[in-house]
Amino acid sequence: MLIQRGGLKVVAGLGISGVSAVNFLHEQGYQVAVTDSRETPPGYDQIPAGVKTSFGKLDSELLQQAEEIILSPGLAPQLPEIQQAIEQGIAVVGDIQLLRRATEVPIIAITGSNAKSTVTTLVGLMAQDAGKKVAVGGNLGRPALDLLKDQPELIVLELSSFQLETTSHLNAEVAVVLNMSEDHLDRHGNMLGYHKAKHRIFQGVKKVVYNRDDNLSRPLVPDVTPMQSFGLNAPDLNQYGVLRDADGTMWLARGRERLLKTSEMYIQGMHNVANALACLALGEAVGLPMQSMLDTLKTFKGLEHRCEYVKTVDGVRYYNDSKGTNVGATLAAIDGLGAAIEVKKGKLALILGGQGKGQDFKPLRDAIHKYVKSVILIGEDAAVIEQAIQGTTIIQHANSLKHAVDLAQQATHAEDVVLLSPACASFDMFKSYNDRGHQFVACVNALNENKN
Repeated sequence: MLIQRGGLKVVAGLGISGVSAVNFLHEQGYQVAVTDSRETPPGYDQIPAGVKTSFGKLDSELLQQAEEIILSPGLAPQLPEIQQAIEQGIAVVGDIQLLRRATEVPIIAITGSNAKSTVTTLVGLMAQDAGKKVAVGGNLGRPALDLLKDQPELIVLELSSFQLETTSHLNAEVAVVLNMSEDHLDRHGNMLGYHKAKHRIFQGVKKVVYNRDDNLSRPLVPDVTPMQSFGLNAPDLNQYGVLRDADGTMWLARGRERLLKTSEMYIQGMHNVANALACLALGEAVGLPMQSMLDTLKTFKGLEHRCEYVKTVDGVRYYNDSKGTNVGATLAAIDGLGAAIEVKKGKLALILGGQGKGQDFKPLRDAIHKYVKSVILIGEDAAVIEQAIQGTTIIQHANSLKHAVDLAQQATHAEDVVLLSPACASFDMFKSYNDRGHQFVACVNALNENKN
């Protein structure tokens, strides 16, 4: 596709995707400038010579001179400096839009409140194992524009609602909104704003995969668009779902065909069954062979910080789900693990809390009441969460993550599980959810086996 090398392109906001956009545009021969509200934004030293920089505040004057603004996902389009530019008729796009303009390569586009990274990684592995030259990135791992360097024949993109806000007509080969639960309402205003942002993924889509257990995942698209669903019930013909034998054995299934016992997967819990089914549907949409996909499923061990098994101490298993930064993710982890250990009378000790992002925590009540013997609260919104879940189970407060792990150890015995799934952002106590997860793993590894 021909790219017109016209007027000034201004990248607003650096960081990983901003740096990637600056370098891409510069290599394409555009006149590029960059502005960031931070004095020394991350990646400032990776900017090519000849690119004008304006740091310390978003430079309204520079933005007004732009032919087009490339907005980093971390910056909201509602910022006054960006709104002023929009009022002047200046186009605002993101790096995903630049990617779409620059290539005709088929895109598998994946979004959702939860499980995006697991599904994106797993679909990427399925494609790779099937012999496809695939590049995986977007909101996960590598920035979208860097993927073009691989000269792929297939691109798998994880997309956040922030990225989708500045993306129009992605024209993906296949797209999915895996699920929808409250998140980022501080940015999108309400659930409707969030839903609209997510569903931009379907603009111009060729095939759709949706979650029939979540009505908000099903898009309004032309009737001629092929659609395939996945869900945790018995599937209709040609759809994906779960079949159960009389002895309780569960199978991943397509229509009436049993494909794989769920017990043969490393990734456990019903939320991961749903993830596996979503991957099979997405893979089918781009022609990946079924047997190859099932072989990949059997070897996939899941992602760090996403219901990641850490260690067993005194018969108690510890799981790190630090990536559970919203209520929907934590609910999936509680239900998934809780149902798995209930058979042996096991219960959860749940470490919860951080920055709540304006979420309603009441949807956790039923699952906590059913599966959790003790909630240990950390972080700045501990009191808000306590109020929302009061009366469901024993609630304790910890002044550090180490203290929380110690309290969880005291509350549990063999067959129980300790789960860090905070349902909150981490920045009140940690550098990131990665940092929170690593600290949790370190605390667990430091626990002594009970010698008494």
